[in-house]
Amino acid sequence: MKYKVKDIKLAKQGRLDIEWAERHMPVLMELRKRYSKKKPLKGYKIAGCLHMTKEAAVLIETLVACGAEVAWSGCNPLSTQDSVAAALAKAGIPVFAWRGNHKQYYWCIEQVLKIKPHITIDDGADLVFTIHKKRRDLIPDIIGGCEETSTGMVRIRAMADDGKLEYPIISVSDAQTKFEFDSKWGTGQSTIDGILRATNILIAGKNVVIGGFGYVASGIAIRMAGMGANVTVCEVDPVRALKAAMHGFNITTMDEAAKFGDIFVTATGCKHVVNTKHMGKMKDGAILANSGHFNVEIDVDGLEKMAKKKRVIRPDNVEYTLPNGKRLYLLAEGRLVNISAAEGHPSSVMDMSLANQFLSVLRLAKGKKLKPDVHEVSREQDNLIATLKLKSMGMKHDNLTKEQKEYLCSWEEGT
Repeated sequence: MKYKVKDIKLAKQGRLDIEWAERHMPVLMELRKRYSKKKPLKGYKIAGCLHMTKEAAVLIETLVACGAEVAWSGCNPLSTQDSVAAALAKAGIPVFAWRGNHKQYYWCIEQVLKIKPHITIDDGADLVFTIHKKRRDLIPDIIGGCEETSTGMVRIRAMADDGKLEYPIISVSDAQTKFEFDSKWGTGQSTIDGILRATNILIAGKNVVIGGFGYVASGIAIRMAGMGANVTVCEVDPVRALKAAMHGFNITTMDEAAKFGDIFVTATGCKHVVNTKHMGKMKDGAILANSGHFNVEIDVDGLEKMAKKKRVIRPDNVEYTLPNGKRLYLLAEGRLVNISAAEGHPSSVMDMSLANQFLSVLRLAKGKKLKPDVHEVSREQDNLIATLKLKSMGMKHDNLTKEQKEYLCSWEEGT
């Protein structure tokens, strides 16, 4: 196995990018230091399909430092940082990823699977699906996998419910030190970063419509409000809608919001949250962006069909002119705007998510054999990662006294 990247000459810059990420990922670097001498992953082959970013590179090189043999592809056609992919390839790691690999996206995944993995690491479940659909011959040797994102877990849980999941998956997505930080604070900041890079608009005073109010969408809504936007939330879940209302956000349907929104951002994991009916109601100049994993939340195909013309305005920003003369602006092809038009989450928040990936891989390799099902990250793992993160920030947390532990385990004391 060799590699396929955009340009191997970008490796020097990629190495600098990786070094920058390492500096801001103290938890994962501490775990690398702890485990690299004993090489607990020696003899294990790991196939990965994550966004090919400088943060993912720190995880990859941590796995290698601990003895693993790895091969990697990106999990989105637009999210690969080409300099980082080049740096990893230069270091001898089989990498199959470059920005704009739409037509060869699944070819890249198939190249990675030639490693014949024992463990998979996925973001969106495309790797897991490819194995179950096209490379079933690999399943007997796979001891388990890890899934990074909630959209991927929706697919994997559906497989498990249908009795179609044939090897265990640890839901890194549901680790508290993942979804409370990466999903909420990371996506909130990086989504705005992507929108600003693609448009350079002023957020303050704009009517921003957020599709959803899960951890990702709520993070975006909070950050938009912090920049002075008038935020409206559209939700199908009444409890989440109520939570958004308690945050002070306007709540209405997408049909109504379509009439007054300046910027629309979807982050639900569902299909056609913004459809052509909504687009027909939008004002001239409305901006459409998505931060959900797959490019189905905005009906891009419908927009292509209804538009009478389109043109590229600037990188990651395409203008569509509708039959009524109004213009809509689609960012990053309706793909993840935070990582397609920007660099994704800051390294310091991905530190915890990818530390969860690393520890989950160790669990699969050295722990008790798991049955083919969805498995959660342990509270002990979450606590370890949070403790290491606090320590790296120069902070301490309290510990329960013996008396407090006994009180919390008893029922006899009352008023």
